[in-house]
Amino acid sequence: MTTAQLEHAFQPHGSAQEVMHCRAPEVLMSGPAGTGKSRACLEKLHLLALLNPGMRGIIIRKTLASLGSTALVTWREWVAREALDAGLVRWYGGSPQESPQYRYANGSVITVGGMDKASRIMSSEYDVAYVQEATELTETDWEAITTRLRNGRISFQQLMADCNPDVPHHWLKRRCDSGRTVMLHCKHEDNPILFDPTTKAITERGRDYIGKLDALTGVRHARLRLGKWVAAEGLIYEEWDPSLHLVDPFPIPDSWTRWWSVDFGFTNPQVIQMWAEDPDGRLYLYREIYRTRRTVDQHARDALATCTEPVPGYEHPAGAERFAHHGRRWTEPRPRGIICDHDAEGRAVLERELGIGTIPARKSVTDGIQAVQGRLRKAGDGRPRLYVVRGAVVERDQELEDAKRPTCTEEELVGYVWAVKPGAAGGLKEEPLKENDHGCDATRYIVAERDLSARPRIRRL
Repeated sequence: MTTAQLEHAFQPHGSAQEVMHCRAPEVLMSGPAGTGKSRACLEKLHLLALLNPGMRGIIIRKTLASLGSTALVTWREWVAREALDAGLVRWYGGSPQESPQYRYANGSVITVGGMDKASRIMSSEYDVAYVQEATELTETDWEAITTRLRNGRISFQQLMADCNPDVPHHWLKRRCDSGRTVMLHCKHEDNPILFDPTTKAITERGRDYIGKLDALTGVRHARLRLGKWVAAEGLIYEEWDPSLHLVDPFPIPDSWTRWWSVDFGFTNPQVIQMWAEDPDGRLYLYREIYRTRRTVDQHARDALATCTEPVPGYEHPAGAERFAHHGRRWTEPRPRGIICDHDAEGRAVLERELGIGTIPARKSVTDGIQAVQGRLRKAGDGRPRLYVVRGAVVERDQELEDAKRPTCTEEELVGYVWAVKPGAAGGLKEEPLKENDHGCDATRYIVAERDLSARPRIRRL
């Protein structure tokens, strides 16, 4: 009897080799974009499952939905492809009793989960956990995961993670600085796709990829190209704190007032933000359209698809012009107002497609910024008055993703900085830098409308 042999090629270099040998209870791979951090962690997890029958591992991100287009793609296409094709690893989609997981022929299991559904994954015990984009988690999330690492089927239990750098005071950076977590510093030279491991010369793919990163500016260049834990110089919204202002999705009562805020664009992103206002006047950005290269009527269609449904049996009148709102009914409260920038043509098209009037935004930039800053600060009850729901963006723009540009308002906020007027004495901060600011502009519109006016200006068609 012959035994089939599978071949899988992976040669770790630099930090990838370090993580393969690391047995510390907590290890973080930190570095710029494209260094192969996720691949290395997943390869180690897969190898441990193959070598240790009955091992239990888990792949985690803040939200389960975000894993499908990130870590699990790498897992299927690069890490476990041969084992999946041979049937040594099989996918199980989950049930009310069990989370989705990859099941190995030797009895090992790799569970897939998100901290947004923590109860599904925290009822089990594991040997190794891998957290992708660990900066998305809270320290409470992190410590909760460590309590589940007690399965005891391998000689060590480990929480390993990767991330792009964030602000220098981030809890994860402080945890590494204190010695509780081992930080491995990753470089682009660690990735053999970008740099030849023998000659150390940059590859053709490396030139293309590094060229995109070199085109970044400010804090995004420092973090995604250089791998530095830095805050943006001249940051406008210094009050922004993801651990405070980012909240998990929750059912929004129909009694809460809805508002939309719009910043038009085509080559640059067009942004449609959907906000809910609670009875105490707090604003929650719960849904967002953030896309390039789509016309206003296409954006209107996309927006309505998230909050309306087709009317059964609707027949459009023959010969009548058709717009996006025709034959659809609302599944959530209609917005009380739609605040837009001053593009007259864009407003006209949006009104026609939505069947709802719009309100011109208050364009006083300084006043609007100060109003947003005020909402980000904690009020008398210890809570801010503006929140962003995690994962609010409906569809990530792949073109923006590939260019390492922000793909949602949340990603803009950390790099929204003051521009210095040429010749200004002492580096005087004059106005925001007009770059990657489309979601920030839309946020300023809604806050200015709510806080800088005595009463709503509502235009009805």
